[in-house]
Amino acid sequence: MDLSCKIEYALLALLELSSCYASGDPLQIRQICARQSIPDRYLEQLLATLRRSGLVKSQRGARGGYLLAREPWLITLYDVVSCIEGFDTQSEGARPLDTLEASVIQDVWGEVRRGAEQVLQKHTLKDLLDQRNTKQQVDIMYYI
Repeated sequence: MDLSCKIEYALLALLELSSCYASGDPLQIRQICARQSIPDRYLEQLLATLRRSGLVKSQRGARGGYLLAREPWLITLYDVVSCIEGFDTQSEGARPLDTLEASVIQDVWGEVRRGAEQVLQKHTLKDLLDQRNTKQQVDIMYYI
């Protein structure tokens, strides 16, 4: 189970928006791209998907850009994964369970997916932001 590029880019963009949440200042796509090295066309598509799902909102005008639609502590990683790639309880392209062995394997895979779901629901964007800030402080202290 790998973290897809789409989810990683979405989380990076949301992390940047989370860091600006308290100030209420929107971020423009070019700012997010510059900070996180995300291709701009790709980010446009991701932000449109996140906006349709109600995770971000856009603000028009000269000082426009994107903002989180709700507090970072209310947006879970599960919300992001569900928005970007969906989180089906059935594996994609699952074949009919025609053998006992296939049924056993599907049962275990279902348990894995439920476990992943629980972990993703437990962590929020604020948690990621806090972890990033903690690691930045450790890095700063190391170089002093």
